[in-house]
Amino acid sequence: MVKPELLAPAGNKERLKWAAAYGADAVYFGVTKFSLRARAGNFTLEEAAEGISYLHHRGKRGYVTLNVTPYSDEYTELITTAGELEDMGADAFIVADMGVITALRKVGIKVPLHISTQTNTMSAQTVLAYHELGAKRVNLARELTFEQVTDIQNRLKGSGAETEVFAHGALCFSHSGRCAISDYLASRSANRGECAHPCRWKYALVEEKRPGEYIPVEEDGRGLYMFNTRDLAIYRYVPRLAEAGVNSFKIEGRMKTEHYIAAVTRIYRGILDGNPMPEEDIKAELLKIRNHGYTEGFMGGMPNDYCAEKDSVNGTYMLLATVTDETKGGRRVIRVKNSFTPGTEAELLTPEGIKPVTIPPVYDAETGEPLARANNQDSCVTDDVLPPFSIIRKPI
Repeated sequence: MVKPELLAPAGNKERLKWAAAYGADAVYFGVTKFSLRARAGNFTLEEAAEGISYLHHRGKRGYVTLNVTPYSDEYTELITTAGELEDMGADAFIVADMGVITALRKVGIKVPLHISTQTNTMSAQTVLAYHELGAKRVNLARELTFEQVTDIQNRLKGSGAETEVFAHGALCFSHSGRCAISDYLASRSANRGECAHPCRWKYALVEEKRPGEYIPVEEDGRGLYMFNTRDLAIYRYVPRLAEAGVNSFKIEGRMKTEHYIAAVTRIYRGILDGNPMPEEDIKAELLKIRNHGYTEGFMGGMPNDYCAEKDSVNGTYMLLATVTDETKGGRRVIRVKNSFTPGTEAELLTPEGIKPVTIPPVYDAETGEPLARANNQDSCVTDDVLPPFSIIRKPI
């Protein structure tokens, strides 16, 4: 059996490097137009070229999201953009619209097409239909059970069609992300990359004869955010899904931080390599990053834990700083995310593992002056040999 691919997200070029460092086989990202994450910090075409080159030099692949549902007058620019990305060596385009699929093939674009979750593909017949149209891979809907995914894989044997399954990340209240709530409440179209995430907002009921009296929606005395979903985490199913023939496991999160990308990618890398962390360690590690609580979604059948109990849940650890692969004046560059004092006892997350660390002396990156305290968004340097692509964090 060929080892499945681990596909990680990147909202900018810096995070692309982190995804690669922590074990992603491929990284997906969007450009400034035609992406369903309009506020994800998408790449310019120049940054896309640099990102693809960076990945290729490390034996990894770069996929570009062109998964918006375009209007008729946008196709010319979309096709031109696709042609430029093809010249850069993009390894695949993630698409969701039938017109985009046929238009790219009609003009001779040879880049492999991967069908997005936005198409909510629920059957082997639909996978094969996209394959006949020229798609190489189809992302299966999150609303499928393990048995249904396995059945699809059995039906696809010998077809050459590849499948992809979301393994981890934020879920959408609507079916496979097809939502109109954001359009209605925030005048921002979810299917144009502008989702305002109104499903995360707090709602109350109003009875028509009691105007102005807001009744909270509660469950067991704890507020219930009825549209607000937990985060998907199907790490227990990944080995069996891989054995069934799933070709790629995808991590959601083009708007997420380096801490999220590093922690989650490292967990699933270990699972796919046959060296998983103990389940209790996985649970503890996932709680360290910002989350909405976790669910296995529909993998085990109709879920009863799909909705979160709160509007948001902070992780149990605070990200203090990221250690980059850059040097300045012979010193390692550190990017400060939350204020800290040198000498603080913290935890260091690296691709190889987790260990305690005492934060070393740091210096202003411009003046070289020692800092008694590093503040948010400061760029500082250190003489200490902290490994590149490591996370400095501490319990909240």
